[in-house]
Amino acid sequence: MKISIERATLLSAVSQAQSVVERRNTIPILANVLIEAEGDTVSFRATDLDIEVVDKINAQVERAGATTVNAVTLHEIVRKLPDGALVRLTDDGASGRLSVEAGRSNFSLATLPKEDFPVMTSSEYSANFSAPAPVLRRLFDKSKFAISTEETRYYLNGVYFHVADSETGKVLRAVATDGHRLARVDAALPDGAETLPGVIVPRKTVGELRKLLEDDEAEIAVSVSETKIRFATPEITLTSKVIDGTFPDYSRVIPTGNTRKMEVDAKDFAKAVDRVATVSSERSRAVKLQLDEDRLILSVNAPDSGNAEEELAVAYADERLEIGFNAKYLLEIASQVDRENAVFLFNSAGDPTLMQEGGDSSAVYVVMPMRV
Repeated sequence: MKISIERATLLSAVSQAQSVVERRNTIPILANVLIEAEGDTVSFRATDLDIEVVDKINAQVERAGATTVNAVTLHEIVRKLPDGALVRLTDDGASGRLSVEAGRSNFSLATLPKEDFPVMTSSEYSANFSAPAPVLRRLFDKSKFAISTEETRYYLNGVYFHVADSETGKVLRAVATDGHRLARVDAALPDGAETLPGVIVPRKTVGELRKLLEDDEAEIAVSVSETKIRFATPEITLTSKVIDGTFPDYSRVIPTGNTRKMEVDAKDFAKAVDRVATVSSERSRAVKLQLDEDRLILSVNAPDSGNAEEELAVAYADERLEIGFNAKYLLEIASQVDRENAVFLFNSAGDPTLMQEGGDSSAVYVVMPMRV
């Protein structure tokens, strides 16, 4: 194999590959990226046996072939090469080494046989559809903060991606919860998605997917089966196993009878919560919200370090209410708001609180209160 690739193009492909690779693994080949050159394209394939990413790029291919090399080492070398450099990768197949040359720099890296590289089996996908990158980005970005990190409840360690019924008809929906907060985000149902089986997309896959969704103009082809999900652009294909488990009935925890309504400027609210939480060394310190007519007082009481209080003007016309929340959860939910105003709907100090963005009901957040 003998190929020449511009440094920026190579860096983009190798960085996508090396982020999938697990740093600590007992199978040496899984630390490698499979490089395959044919025609005028080179593909870079990496896997951790649960996720596989394939990135295809155009290159000058003088001699077709394939080899595998350590993904992290190759990424570090390419990252440190000067901008605009032309990188030559040469593998003669006999020496067990890959030569990396750029300008006056020359590296020789150990390789492993391409035959040992595990390629993820293709699946029979029951649903195939395409959606604009911004639509998918919104679904996953706005829900992923609520993914649970508790390994024992493994079925909460991802985003539940499914078709659901809403007041406006069927929608494409992403839901995540960790038992303390919940995010439910809807988008219009694309053609072909009607047969989508409900799947739980793992946390790591959601993180890797973000790189595919950065181009606002991109149309993403999505294929889903009971065991796998695939996202593809013409250049990159990300295939992942889904979590084998049943997502709980989340609709039961979304309150429907919350009538006490507070409307507040989302940015001002987030900044005020952040400021009053500064006096507490504990990340989970409760912030107390005292609501009176058109007035909100945020306060934190940390006996060992001090206390803080801040007043905000809000739109609130119900009876007086005192309720406490984990400061971190409030900040994460407030940071999801793209519109100017956040609307909070309360019931009592012991019941879950609902939050929406302005008049938009396509994104709904639930947060459990704390005793203060």
